[in-house]
Amino acid sequence: MLYLEQVCPYPLLKHRNLRQSEVWAGRCLFKEGKRYLIEAPSGTGKSTFLHLLYGLRDDYDGKVELNGEDIRQLGANGWAEVRKTNLSIVFQDLRLFPQLNGLENILIKNNLTHHKTVDEIHQMAARLGVMDVLEQAVPTLSYGQQQRIGLIRALCQPFDFLLLDEPFSHLDADNVSLARDLIEGELKQRGAGLLLVTLGVDYGFESDFRLRL
Repeated sequence: MLYLEQVCPYPLLKHRNLRQSEVWAGRCLFKEGKRYLIEAPSGTGKSTFLHLLYGLRDDYDGKVELNGEDIRQLGANGWAEVRKTNLSIVFQDLRLFPQLNGLENILIKNNLTHHKTVDEIHQMAARLGVMDVLEQAVPTLSYGQQQRIGLIRALCQPFDFLLLDEPFSHLDADNVSLARDLIEGELKQRGAGLLLVTLGVDYGFESDFRLRL
């Protein structure tokens, strides 16, 4: 469970009217197993929202709790455990390691928990059409290929919530469908929740809640 109470990032305090937001400066509860579509125009804090939940920034007023614990109290070891077992993320800028190839980027995450077998990773790569580029260095891949590698990496760990930041911006409709079906299967299998931040495109996901940021 993720709970936000009166949360507002400092950069937004002076530049936005937050009364129209259903997330900022109010109370917001996210439950495992539910799908949340968070809609907002550019520049309104979409990436900031996920970065707060993932513990990458703490420049905000208010309180964020994960399973009843204030995330500001987690510390380095606590966050390492949370990012290994509770929260998984696909960043908008992906944050793949350019010195590694596609498969190495996936394995560096998977080796923390051995959540997937190599055969299962290959099956996901084949399903998303990137099996033939796994051994290529990341800088040689198209951005769409990199997005699929980043998604597979995010699925190679246990999680209660999957956080997606505009994850399909460089994928065509067919590849979006393949990626969505893979995600849906993993969410159902784990009983996990989804937080998808987007400019308004739902990519075909069925959402339990649609919120304005």
